[in-house]
Amino acid sequence: MSPESPLNHVEKIVRTCLYEGYLLWPYRRSALKNAKRWTFGGVFPAACAGGLGEPHTMRTQVLYEGPDDGVSVRVRFLHVVDRTVTRPGPDGPEPVDELTVDGQRYVSWQEVTERETVLSGAAGTASVDVPAGTRTEPLPGGAALVRGWRRLTGSVEVTAEPVADGVRRLTVRVRNTTPCPGPFTGPGARERAAAYAFVSTHTVLHADRGRFVSLLDPPEPLREAAAACRQQGTWPVLVGEEVRGTAGTAGGGGSRADTVLSSPVTLYDFPRVAPESPGDLFDGTEIDQLLVLSVLSLTEEEQAEARACDPRAREILDRCAALGTDDLMALHGTIREFRQLREVG
Repeated sequence: MSPESPLNHVEKIVRTCLYEGYLLWPYRRSALKNAKRWTFGGVFPAACAGGLGEPHTMRTQVLYEGPDDGVSVRVRFLHVVDRTVTRPGPDGPEPVDELTVDGQRYVSWQEVTERETVLSGAAGTASVDVPAGTRTEPLPGGAALVRGWRRLTGSVEVTAEPVADGVRRLTVRVRNTTPCPGPFTGPGARERAAAYAFVSTHTVLHADRGRFVSLLDPPEPLREAAAACRQQGTWPVLVGEEVRGTAGTAGGGGSRADTVLSSPVTLYDFPRVAPESPGDLFDGTEIDQLLVLSVLSLTEEEQAEARACDPRAREILDRCAALGTDDLMALHGTIREFRQLREVG
């Protein structure tokens, strides 16, 4: 796939949204804003979701013009991974909150890994079944990082119903059926339950031969059908390259595209990641220039804690430190387009 490929633009915005809020500046475990994590797009187990005030289902509804074949649905989410630091003890490895080995600091906390379920066609069901597991990363002196994750189960269901000549409403339902040792109560209940959740759940629908209709800018004949689409915990927008005019069988006008991103982050149609952005900072609502300067202003002790907390935080620190003057100036004052002002009154 070439760097200019439309699908590359789609993947960029998908990954940006997938990790939105994953870890916030100052990227430290001790920072208050990082004490409550996994706040976007959580689909929790049905057995404990109600008591936490969280959903166990996510629903996306979109309008589609085209044949059944050539449609693909990808549901992507983050799976919480507990990372425990261990050191040699008299009875074997013992967990510790923090450990420094050969000058390198390590802390026990949480990370994530990506999971994805793919379904082909405008109708069907796919199972989600991720086995529990552990992985050990040896450290010098007999210490180790032990990463463990819980089993997740659920389903992705796609259904279609006609709403106009040649147009159907596709519904994608994501359900979490994971057994969990709930109910979770008391301080930190939601964070403990997140280990059994589909975190930051996103759905991407793509059509090789058809088109999806914008719910924000539908053609006039489909405005009522677009308004009748119901979402649960997510917001679908068109991504990729826009198609306008006479496309489709329900009349011209409106916006269409071959790809939809349904995200818990509210977006407009055809979002893009700014080409000047040097990389993900996990907060797409902030200005990159200000965040980068804030990262560079961290003290050595603050940077050391951030590096110990998460490998992705370490990558952000290294990337920001490597930026030159030209890179920083490129983040300042870019104008995307000019529009003619209209008189009012």
